[in-house]
Amino acid sequence: MALLLLRQYLTLGKIPIQAQNTAMDSLKISSWPVEERPRERLLQYGTAGLSDTEVLAVLLGRGVAGIPVIELARELIQRFGGIRGTLNANQADLCSVNGIGLAKVATLLAARECGRRHLRERLSPGVTIGSPADSHEFLLASLRDRPHEVFCCLFLDNRHRVLAFDELFRGTIDTAAVYPREIVKQALSRNAAAVILAHNHPSGVAEPSQSDQLITRRIRDALDLIDVRLLDHFVIGDNSCISLASRGML
Repeated sequence: MALLLLRQYLTLGKIPIQAQNTAMDSLKISSWPVEERPRERLLQYGTAGLSDTEVLAVLLGRGVAGIPVIELARELIQRFGGIRGTLNANQADLCSVNGIGLAKVATLLAARECGRRHLRERLSPGVTIGSPADSHEFLLASLRDRPHEVFCCLFLDNRHRVLAFDELFRGTIDTAAVYPREIVKQALSRNAAAVILAHNHPSGVAEPSQSDQLITRRIRDALDLIDVRLLDHFVIGDNSCISLASRGML
């Protein structure tokens, strides 16, 4: 009866437009008209028409006693600043949200890892790197949210096929000690013909520093001694990826 009255009021315009979504969200999704339910709309029309809150609600599946899943999803979006913040939140912070238990935490952590592994497959052994764009998405997803600096190497064969992607050095919030001899050692062990470097700036600013340029030249010179080419060095910021090769800095 409550749902019938609500629909009548919505139809007649007796509830202000800005309040209509809130009114619907207070009901369990199972009480919504079938054509309005996020999961059914996703299956019929795809993801493009769903809001971030609705996508997250589909992922969570159901709410808890007294908290419909759409409200739970909205709380997560507001608490952590969006889907990205929600999926990057740690277990303790997620569990601090009323209605989020260990089962839902596991779902969110698994969703984050699925995304990372999906992108990592683009750089799996045997895949050919034909252009900077082939690695941008993966590097952004893998490195931009790290709280500390991470320095990585992508080792390639003479046809630019991926041999391995290794995280070689970890540092603090603003620096990492990088040793060219260790990169040379790893390149030899991988039997690499070329290398692409990548590291993140936890500050979110991707602009290469003078020290970035200096260590790039040192690594390039060290690799030259063993006939391994340095193809590029990417610096990862909050939502950007800068290629030193494109800047003429190699």
